[in-house]
Parts: sequence; C-alpha cells; structure tokens
Amino acid sequence: MKIKLLIVALAGLIFAGCTNSGASLSPSTSYQKPTPQKEERFHKTMKEVALSTRDNPKYNRMALETPEKKEWFKTLMYRLWDRQITRSQFISEGLAKYPTHQYEFTFIANGFQQRS
Repeated sequence: MKIKLLIVALAGLIFAGCTNSGASLSPSTSYQKPTPQKEERFHKTMKEVALSTRDNPKYNRMALETPEKKEWFKTLMYRLWDRQITRSQFISEGLAKYPTHQYEFTFIANGFQQRS
C-alpha cells in the first residue's frame, strides 16, 4: 500500500505544476474502479509515462496542487489506460479543465498508447 501511495505521489509531483489555471473541478464521469491487479499494472504504466515527461522540454506541468485535482487526473488517466474512454475523450475531458495544455494531454495519451 505504501508503494502505491508513493507512486501516486510521484506521478502527482511529476505531472503537477506551480501555476493555477483556475480550472474548476467537477466529479469525473463514473467509471469502473480497478481491481488490485489492474491497479498495480496501471501504476507501473503511469509511473513510466510520468517519468517520460521529465525528458521532454516542451512538456509544461499542469496545476494539480490539490488532492482533488490529483485524484481527478489519476482517474482520467486510469479510464484511458483501461479503455473506458478513447484517446480523443481523454484529451477532450482534460482540455475542458486545462484548456492551455493540449500538448501535454496529447503527450500523455500517446505515452499510454505506446505502453498498452
């Protein structure tokens, strides 16, 4: 459990930025929660994608400074990884909250697509 929390915290820190986009957060569309086995595989992939953002100078971190924002983003990524939403839906939902981060949502979607 501690490892999972560490991975989520690491991903949140890597994806999070210091600016405030002013994006409001409403609850995500309902989704099927992961089984423990799926969650473990998702966290591995999420960590790989998160680490890949550090090597990309064009990637600008998003303002995910609250637990609610981090949970929203993690859920959105999980839904993409688990194919509960399409790549296009992932980008669209992300841009609804963070409209200036087209490149970042596309980069993340591509990262998950390459690892699936």
